[in-house]
Amino acid sequence: MNAFMRIKAAPYLLIGLVGATIYFFFPAQLPLASRIATLAIFVMSLDLVVGYGGLATLGHSALFGTGAYTAGLLALHSTPNPLLGLLVGGASGATVAALSGLFVLRYQGLTFLMLTIAVGQIIQNIASKFRAWTGGDDGLSGFTTAKILGLATFDLQGRVAFLYCTGVLLICLWMMRRLMGSAFGLACIGIHQNRLRMAALGTEIQPKLLTLYGFSGWFAGIAGALSAQVNQIVGLDTLGFELSAEALVMLVLGGAGSLFGAIAGTALFTTIHHVASNVDPYHWLFVIGAMLVCGVLIPRERWGALMRARP
Repeated sequence: MNAFMRIKAAPYLLIGLVGATIYFFFPAQLPLASRIATLAIFVMSLDLVVGYGGLATLGHSALFGTGAYTAGLLALHSTPNPLLGLLVGGASGATVAALSGLFVLRYQGLTFLMLTIAVGQIIQNIASKFRAWTGGDDGLSGFTTAKILGLATFDLQGRVAFLYCTGVLLICLWMMRRLMGSAFGLACIGIHQNRLRMAALGTEIQPKLLTLYGFSGWFAGIAGALSAQVNQIVGLDTLGFELSAEALVMLVLGGAGSLFGAIAGTALFTTIHHVASNVDPYHWLFVIGAMLVCGVLIPRERWGALMRARP
C-alpha cells in the first residue's frame, strides 16, 4: 500500500520539485512559469474532451475567455476575492459548455469541429460588440486582485503569482485524475474507444459526453479566471481561435489522453516559444513543426512512462 501511494504521489512531487527549483534558482523565469501553470490547466481541460472523450474541438478558448472575462468583471464591479473569482469563472465556463454542448454534441467528426469553431467566433464577436462591459479591442482592465487567502498580495517579482498558479494547477490535476479514474470517467473513455459497444451495454452516450464537456468547461473557466487575476487584463485574444489551436498543439506534443502529458506538452511548447522566438522570431515555428512530426510518427509506446500515465 505504501509503495502504491508513493507511485500515485510521485507526479505531484515531481511538479513540486520542478516548481521549487524554478522558485529558488530561476526567479527571473517566474512569470513564464506562472503562464505555463495557467495554460497547463487549460490544456488538461482540453484533454478531457479530446484525449478522453474523443471529441476534437477548436473552440475551447471560448470557455477559457468566458472564465477570464467573468472573473475580471467580478473583480471590477463586485469583489476582488481571488478564490471566489476562480469559482465564478469556472461556473461561467461550465455554463457556456453545457449550453453549447446541448447543440454541438448532437454531431460528430468534422461537423462537431466546425461547430465548436463557430461557437468560439460568436462569443468573441459578442465580447467585441459589448465594449461597455468588455472594453472591446482595448480589453478589460482596471481591476485588481485581493490578497490570496487574505495573506499575500501579488508582487512585482511574480513570486506570489507563481505559488498561486502552481497550487491551483496541483488541485485541478488532482480533481481531474479523480474524475477520469471514476466510473464516470472510465465510461467516457469507453465511449471514445467504442461508442457502439458502450451504447449496446446500456450507457447513455449523450448525457455522459455533455457532463464531460461541462467539466471541461469548468476547468477551462478556472484557467481563464486565473489568467485574468494574474495579468489583471483580459483581451479578445483569450477567446480567439489561435489560443485553441495552440492548446491543441500542446496537447499533441505531450500526448492526448494523458494529463501529465498535457502539462509536459504545455511546458515544452511555451518554453520553446519563449526561447526560440527570441533567437529567431520568424522561423521558430519550424521547431514546433518538427516536434509535431516526430510526435505523430513515433509510436506513443516509446514515450516515457510519465507521458503515458493515465489517472
